[in-house]
Amino acid sequence: MKFNQYAFCLMAAFSSFEVLSAPPVSLQVAKPHTTLFADIDSTDNRVIAVGKFGTIVTSADGHTWQQAEVPVQSLLTAVTIKSDKSAWACGHDATIVHSSDNGKTWQLQQYLPEKGKPCLDIEFIDDNTGFAIGAYGMFYKTSNGGQTWQSQFISDFVHPDDKEYLKELKQDDPEAYQDEIKFILPHFNRLLIKDNVFYLVGEMGLVAKSEDNGMSWQKFEEFYSGSFFSVNETADGQIMVAGLRGNAFIKPPNSIDFAEIEIPQTASINSILPSNDSSLLFANSGLIHSFDGNQVISEQLPSGHAILSATIFNNKVIMATEKGLITWGDIK
Repeated sequence: MKFNQYAFCLMAAFSSFEVLSAPPVSLQVAKPHTTLFADIDSTDNRVIAVGKFGTIVTSADGHTWQQAEVPVQSLLTAVTIKSDKSAWACGHDATIVHSSDNGKTWQLQQYLPEKGKPCLDIEFIDDNTGFAIGAYGMFYKTSNGGQTWQSQFISDFVHPDDKEYLKELKQDDPEAYQDEIKFILPHFNRLLIKDNVFYLVGEMGLVAKSEDNGMSWQKFEEFYSGSFFSVNETADGQIMVAGLRGNAFIKPPNSIDFAEIEIPQTASINSILPSNDSSLLFANSGLIHSFDGNQVISEQLPSGHAILSATIFNNKVIMATEKGLITWGDIK
């Protein structure tokens, strides 16, 4: 469901139902829960975490973990669960996999290593309609549960100086146009879908909203020029964004302006998790910030390992870190 720039930096560097090459399957290891995990999601009775070398683990109690059968070794960066029979994960090589058995086994829906782009987040409205986003403006949509994925180019994010140039190029040289749009857009890092409203954040201060299922987008006026790695809704309905160098901002429901949240530490924030009357922000260097709407209280994991994502399961926070899964605290 979520990803962060930390895992994206590990990589050296349109309809998608093309003929799939056969990627190597994930390796089965003795302690799979101790590897790098980029994302984690949960329902009332299941936790699924995804990460390095195609590793996916599941748990019914949040303590014991079983490694799933996964048809790829690509770094998986995001996971979302819709029900016991519907879960998706995505990652490097534009990989998308699907599970229909509580995450025990996964089937390949998309694998496009020739694109040279990672998928960084994946979200579904229901069991049929979903979206996968990623580097250089990657934006895929499915209307059939992932059986096919269609690529969309979001021209709303093209710089005004480039729009006329692209329009002419598309008419004069369609092949050159396709090459040009491959890398012209910023990275899309995180997608939030709430009450039929989409929020998208990415690099170069990108924060945008769509009210028509991603067909058109409206950018918020820039209030920070760095990258955002996370967006989420707080318990009281506000929109919070966070990212590079510990920068975080919040917007009331009926406002278009984001206000800065004062956080003294500069570790990049990778994930935001609503929790009752506060929001938890998880960052590099093992930092955990709790924001109650007025002040920030911070603590740090003894290990100092980067926290890439987190979920609440059985009233405890389970964190996906660069060195495995960690259970932390009680949520009252």
